[in-house]
Amino acid sequence: MTTEENDQVLQRKQKLEVLRGDGNAYPNDFRRDTDTQEIRRNYDHIDEQALTATPTRVTIAGRVMTRRVMGKAGFADMHDEHGKIQIYAQRDRLADGVYNRLFRKLDIGDLIGVVGTLFRTRTGELTVQVEDIRLLVKGLRPLPDKFHGLADVETRYRRRYVDLIVNEQSRQTFRRRAQITASLRRFLDQRGYLEIESPMMQVIPGGANARPFITHHNALDMDLFMRVAQELYIKRCLVGGFERVYEMNRNFRNEGLSTEHNPEFTMLEYNEAYLDYVDYMDLTEDMLRTVTEEVTGSAVVEYQGHQIDLGASFRRLSLGEAVRSHHGTLSESDCKDAAVLRRHLSSTGVESSPDSDAGELLLEVFEQSVEATLIQPTFITGHPVSVSPLSRRSESDPDMTDRFELFIAGRELANGFSELNDPQDQEERLRRQASEKAGGDEEAMFFDQDYIDALEYGLPPNAGGGIGIDRFVMLLTDSRSIRDVLLFPHLRPEA
Repeated sequence: MTTEENDQVLQRKQKLEVLRGDGNAYPNDFRRDTDTQEIRRNYDHIDEQALTATPTRVTIAGRVMTRRVMGKAGFADMHDEHGKIQIYAQRDRLADGVYNRLFRKLDIGDLIGVVGTLFRTRTGELTVQVEDIRLLVKGLRPLPDKFHGLADVETRYRRRYVDLIVNEQSRQTFRRRAQITASLRRFLDQRGYLEIESPMMQVIPGGANARPFITHHNALDMDLFMRVAQELYIKRCLVGGFERVYEMNRNFRNEGLSTEHNPEFTMLEYNEAYLDYVDYMDLTEDMLRTVTEEVTGSAVVEYQGHQIDLGASFRRLSLGEAVRSHHGTLSESDCKDAAVLRRHLSSTGVESSPDSDAGELLLEVFEQSVEATLIQPTFITGHPVSVSPLSRRSESDPDMTDRFELFIAGRELANGFSELNDPQDQEERLRRQASEKAGGDEEAMFFDQDYIDALEYGLPPNAGGGIGIDRFVMLLTDSRSIRDVLLFPHLRPEA
């Protein structure tokens, strides 16, 4: 805080002490009867003559964002959640002393309550003629100058509450986020899906290859893990007889911070019995298109300089096709040859693990060079078993799985597959994952005997999908960083 800001805080605190001496400095008995949205909706189209003929009295509350004092009268802009309204105070129309003692001493950021009558100024602006005014909360810290948001991006994230006060674009981003999540729920609810809530603290975290956070339960004296995915509990529900299930909530992964990653993030996981991954590509495409049109009014969105069309049919390529299309020197047989793929990665400066098989290396080639080029919506299919431990094997090639990943704007947005419901195959794959974890792979899955037990009761054939909500919100708000769409993102401690 600058010296000037410190001086302002001191002055405001002195004003607060005067208020305390006069009585309750933080009253909670003011009740408004309308807000700026309702006023605009009902009176923006009414001219001055009509307002004068039928006086309309309003009781409103909000934050002072500008103030202009001109001797015995003054204007101020007052903001609430929905917008702003101008107020006009005249000394001679207020109770004795109120204008000088209160209105003239208002600071930017103060919260006030106003009773008054609507009129239009000479310039035609809808305004409240103040009849009574009360200070509800004294703003002790000054707001940023010019009210265009905080200049420093990191400060915007650390003090989101200030960013929301002064930055309409930030408020609009989080309104849109709420619209997106409501629209996604509506899409699935209308199709008969049941929304569930599964445990966020788990004895065994499963459903994704990720490093979990560890916590401790004192009463049970045992370690628990923050969940990395909702998937395995959703499939337990399908075993139990529910046939369409989804959950939209937080997952936690002990990974790095970046413009695309936050250690806690929101995922939509959804599964339906008696469908396969092709059906789920269709469903996912329909859902994203429907939500985009509902929220933005169009299937075409502008994202970081790209016109992205969710109205056109999403392109579909296998992992091998995508790599071969991007790297013309790699043949179909090369994409199945670990030695060739390892040499290719090495030639691009990427050193791979000597234990990686051809499937893992092919995925690494894709992630290193192809993924970022997939701007328009593209489904990538044909993932090897070695990188898809929960996916059903392909009937035509048992080394491959019935899986898809959806890429838009150069990043993964969704993942889905025909779920593996063979308990013996699943047990074998989870034991292999557990072996890799014991060998030092912190992202490999734990072995979950209870999940295998559940499969042995019979999991109906089904397909499942997962959508990264934060990334979808980024797309529909043209936000470059995931931190722009999280109200309170995780940040490194301030130095």
